[in-house]
Amino acid sequence: SYTSTIPLASSFCGRFLPSRIAAASAASFFCDLCAARSSRGMADNEPEHREEGEAPATGEDEDTGAQIAPIVRLEEVSVTSGEEDEDVLLELKSKLYRFDKEGNQWKERGTGTVKLLKHKETRKVRLVMRQAKTLKICANHLVLPSIKVQEHAGSDKSCVWHATDFSDGELKEEMFCIRFGSVENCKKFIEMVDEIAESQGAIEEKKSDEAAAAAGLLENLNVRENQSEENESEEPAASKAEEPASAA
Repeated sequence: SYTSTIPLASSFCGRFLPSRIAAASAASFFCDLCAARSSRGMADNEPEHREEGEAPATGEDEDTGAQIAPIVRLEEVSVTSGEEDEDVLLELKSKLYRFDKEGNQWKERGTGTVKLLKHKETRKVRLVMRQAKTLKICANHLVLPSIKVQEHAGSDKSCVWHATDFSDGELKEEMFCIRFGSVENCKKFIEMVDEIAESQGAIEEKKSDEAAAAAGLLENLNVRENQSEENESEEPAASKAEEPASAA
């Protein structure tokens, strides 16, 4: 022990050195001995050096070769948006409002992306807008010739229009107001909707003309069939009238 070392060092130094020198030598010897043992103890207690990211070896990381089957097997499910048969004509980020007639105020419907989609077969165009986070539909209606988009009086980045909307699962007459991030996007939206409404009106007018022409042809066909039936009925009557005359 440290205490037993001090007398031994003192007696050794006292025999061969003067008393003052012996005492100093014993103290110096004791300090060197304590420092040596202290450094040895720190080296023994120092943790093992490992590289960064290296985990200690434990029995938990050993591969046992056991295979665990999943409790629930999840199958891949195809998700459709309903827009697969449509082409995107316009797509802009915006914020949509709906006018509440009961409260006589505008209420926010959501922030997201408004789209103008054209069906590949029917050629009809509809306006669809979904909320950005929930993807909930907040506007869904056809762009008809009767739709007129007007600029909002209080903001040149907003515009308003009336439409028969189906976003809540039933047809309802709604008044919408949409706000864009720039004046350019607002003008682009108004011009595109007006162009689509005009083209849809031309298509409907053409269809009505074709329907009227088809109705006229059908009417003419019915008249001809009636005339032919009348002619066929008159011929047997004339033949019967000639028979008595020949007999006479």
